[in-house]
Amino acid sequence: MNVMTKLNLDDLSSPDPKVKYACCKSVLTVAAARPAELYPHLDSFIGMLESANRIVRWTAIDVVGAMGRVEQVKTVDGLIDRLVPMLDTGNMITANHAIAALADIARARPEHRQRITDETLNVEGYRYDTDECRNIAIGKAIVAIDSYFAGLADRQPALEFVRRQLANPRAATAGKAARFLCKHGRH
Repeated sequence: MNVMTKLNLDDLSSPDPKVKYACCKSVLTVAAARPAELYPHLDSFIGMLESANRIVRWTAIDVVGAMGRVEQVKTVDGLIDRLVPMLDTGNMITANHAIAALADIARARPEHRQRITDETLNVEGYRYDTDECRNIAIGKAIVAIDSYFAGLADRQPALEFVRRQLANPRAATAGKAARFLCKHGRH
């Protein structure tokens, strides 16, 4: 049964936060398991990327990333173009959602992996609210790239990026770098 018959996307605009956020949660559940059910509403989610409500915006980012797994989506380049600028908004949570969404597309669409990797590696030079936020985003980038690294044609830039993070002042990020390098046999 199509869950969209039960899901009212108008609830994403509800003035009642409980209704709005329950709808966000339901949308994310559908996006994770059956993103094709959201495809007819893709334009609405693309519009929500500009929402003043951060939770709705982050939900839309996640849905756009899930669209990479939907065969009907032929304009993945356009989706990538919408997500990449979110890496450099200065907001770590927005960047982290964009990193995860781009990784979703990279796993589903190998032809876009190199471009997505190149864009994701740029988080190292972006400014966020704090240096700690930047270091957290870098850690998210390491995990994201790790999820499709085995299928990446040009691995050298990613390896260099991860090696630099061994000296990251955030212990969790340095640990992610060490685990990545151990996993991929590139000490």
